[in-house]
Amino acid sequence: MAELFIPPAQQLIDGEWTAARDSGELPVVDPATGRTIQTVARAGAGDVDDAVAAARRAFPGWAATSASERGRLLRRWSELIGEHVEELARLEARDVGKPLSGGRTNVFIAQGIVEYFAGAADKLTGVTLPTRTPDYLGYTLQEPYGVCAVIIPWNVPAVLTAANVAPALAAGNTVVLKPSEVAPLAPFALAELARRAGFPPGVLNVLAGIGADTGAALTSHPGVDHISFVGSTTTGRAIMRAAAENLVPVKLELGGKSPNVLFADADLDVAIPAIVGSITENAGQNCYAGSRLLVESSVAGEVVERVAELMKAVRIGPWDADLDMGPLVNEAQYRRVLGFLESAPAEGARLVTGGGPAAEGEGGGWFVEPSLFDGVDPRSRLSRQEVFGPVLAVQEFSGDRQALEMMNDTDFGLLACIWTGDVSRALRLAQQVRSGQVSVNQFADAGVIGFPFNMQRDSGFSRGGGYAAMREYTQEKAVAVRLLDRTPPR
Repeated sequence: MAELFIPPAQQLIDGEWTAARDSGELPVVDPATGRTIQTVARAGAGDVDDAVAAARRAFPGWAATSASERGRLLRRWSELIGEHVEELARLEARDVGKPLSGGRTNVFIAQGIVEYFAGAADKLTGVTLPTRTPDYLGYTLQEPYGVCAVIIPWNVPAVLTAANVAPALAAGNTVVLKPSEVAPLAPFALAELARRAGFPPGVLNVLAGIGADTGAALTSHPGVDHISFVGSTTTGRAIMRAAAENLVPVKLELGGKSPNVLFADADLDVAIPAIVGSITENAGQNCYAGSRLLVESSVAGEVVERVAELMKAVRIGPWDADLDMGPLVNEAQYRRVLGFLESAPAEGARLVTGGGPAAEGEGGGWFVEPSLFDGVDPRSRLSRQEVFGPVLAVQEFSGDRQALEMMNDTDFGLLACIWTGDVSRALRLAQQVRSGQVSVNQFADAGVIGFPFNMQRDSGFSRGGGYAAMREYTQEKAVAVRLLDRTPPR
């Protein structure tokens, strides 16, 4: 098995590793130490032009490739990911700062996503339509857009690469991928494995660069036919404005302020560890992180105490120590989270545990303690804004109606988790909550294959995950045919 190697100061365009046009470089930094791991090419507008041109040249041939062949190449890509799990896991973990086991989990998820779309590639079909008389025929075709720009953030780069690139390629599009310059190594490595799997040159191109430069050039490029963006709500709005100039469709996966809603009849032994894990996994740097804990008043005291005990027990360290939680990804994120920790008491919240930097950060890394605040004002920044760190805000409720009101008292609509022993209550709240995803007695979508990663409101709009994701990367064509009678007279 050939070693997985990413050339320093390079990018992947038209099937070849190459330097940026101006030879610019960007450092990739280990969040646990603040030291540079490697460099990647810093793409500029000219590099974006090259990548889009390569993708456009490759598109006709790739779109004409049979769906079965596209599926075969995706399956080979998935197999290669499986052969390089440990190398990819180290890149993912060190790049982002998460424990090695977390990096490994992300790679397994990425492999599963690619494998899913390998099997789905030849299942993408249109429909036949009823007609008023037998001499008419109506049907629809699902056709690829063309060149898709995919822009992903730094928190789970392997997963997000697979979740966006695999359905786009399965549907017959070509892709220009821009991972975050903060954590680009796993996406580059995955692209190298796609190249080894036999994808034609130009089908998948990968550039790293600063969002204001590379990202802006890509999202405003006239050669791009579709944009997929994962990131902040603020940037998502800017991308929509850029896309409007070229009338390009946009898929947005944005922020979240997801509640765990804990009723008194829930199994606390199951719920509480999952709730703590939902805000400490990846140091809380997930769009769906369970950053709000809404707890029924009758058990609030016990729940807060038990959550605090588990948060205090979270082991913190660098990626290779493979403990429970790593650092925040960079200094900017570290300063942002500390700002929330400093302002929360002034807004009336009671600090229960945590509240500042962790001792592990003395060596130069950006470590923060898992932090729990009780009595959080629903109007406060901590309640309403996405922290993107291991900070949990607790609020109490009494009864189903107030629980629903508090669940919906947010601008976001990504994930809501309901913990209860009452099935009727769970189903009723699942119907009424304004959220793209709902989980009952679990956090997120564990155990469900092809679960759609949907969102509403300020969390964006997307048909992500599962079979629907391929349709997100296609446009529908309707065909109506009149069947003329050409039977020669007798």
